[in-house]
Amino acid sequence: MDFEFNPRQKALSKLGRDFVEQVLQPLEQVTDEHGELPENKRADVRQAVRDWGLAGINLGHEHGGLGLTMVEQTLVEEQLGRATNGLWSCVWRPPVSLKFGTQAQIDDYLIPSACGERRGCFAITEADAGSDPRRVKTKAVMRDGQWYLSGEKWFVTSYNASDFIIVHAHVDDDPDKPTLFLVDKPVLNMTHVRSPKFMHNFAFDHAELIFDETPVAADRQLGEIGQGFELTKDWFVEARLQIAAHSIGAATRAAEIANEFATSRHQFDRAIRDFQGIEFMLADMAVDIFAAKSMLYRVAAEIDAGADRSRVHAHASALKLFCSEASGRVIDKAVQILGGRGYMRENPAERLYRDIRVDRIWEGTSEIQRSVVGGRIRKHGMRIYSEAFET
Repeated sequence: MDFEFNPRQKALSKLGRDFVEQVLQPLEQVTDEHGELPENKRADVRQAVRDWGLAGINLGHEHGGLGLTMVEQTLVEEQLGRATNGLWSCVWRPPVSLKFGTQAQIDDYLIPSACGERRGCFAITEADAGSDPRRVKTKAVMRDGQWYLSGEKWFVTSYNASDFIIVHAHVDDDPDKPTLFLVDKPVLNMTHVRSPKFMHNFAFDHAELIFDETPVAADRQLGEIGQGFELTKDWFVEARLQIAAHSIGAATRAAEIANEFATSRHQFDRAIRDFQGIEFMLADMAVDIFAAKSMLYRVAAEIDAGADRSRVHAHASALKLFCSEASGRVIDKAVQILGGRGYMRENPAERLYRDIRVDRIWEGTSEIQRSVVGGRIRKHGMRIYSEAFET
């Protein structure tokens, strides 16, 4: 087995690192101060993504993307995770669900999204429907050849950076008919209620929306009636890999900052890293990062090798669970090593500390991931996680 990255892969990792350091990191403090990336900065960042050759990172050439393997995507995503305040989201990733649309939908939504001419967001979660999508109350009713959507959606991430929304609704209020719909902005009978503030600041907002008999053309149904959950699951797998990669990038940056500080900071006539309490924390941080990265690139390589979809879903849940929690441990220790400096908002470790907490919640909580892992063990036995290779 060859665990060495090839020159192309190393170049992609360096590209991601350089983009973060030269384009995104200079925007971190202003984004934190404003709560979002200021409007007057957005066009320049969007153009920078194109200029640096990072547009359409998750799509094949046939859809206007870069045609990267999953390992190659992950190398870039890991570096993007070093940016605080969710600035990694400036590098758009068109929803993979669009690949299953009609040719007209691919032409109208997916391909323009690859180059940044369009951007979509997902509206799935509701006040009483998060981990259990069957509790979704947003319904879709067909009348006179047109769909009408009614319901309320929460946590619609990057709503104010998007020009269309992929809405998860139940046709005829039937939970056995989950279906996706493409809703262009602006649209009649849709209200942006608010964009609440959260523990972390983020490049874009997380909106709450109300649909009240919102008209949607029949040709804006994405996939078949009842296929919505399956299409969303594919998006969740990709999102969970991205979260894992971002969390490792964040943890690595925090660990590097803490390690440098522990070397330069002297107390009682010696560097604080010479105290066993600090040295052991640094050691634990390194081991968590090492283990998380090993899992991350194993799962990415499995996808490139064409592993069974069910197996990928099982491993992606384990990956997201471990990486989000391990990175939380690493960043918490980094703040502790930095002491009072680590508690200052001007310090990247403090911003990373706030950023990382949501990784145990969104796109499936840690508890949901444990449920998925437990269910896979019940169905397939421990070997789905314990064996190095599929047999």
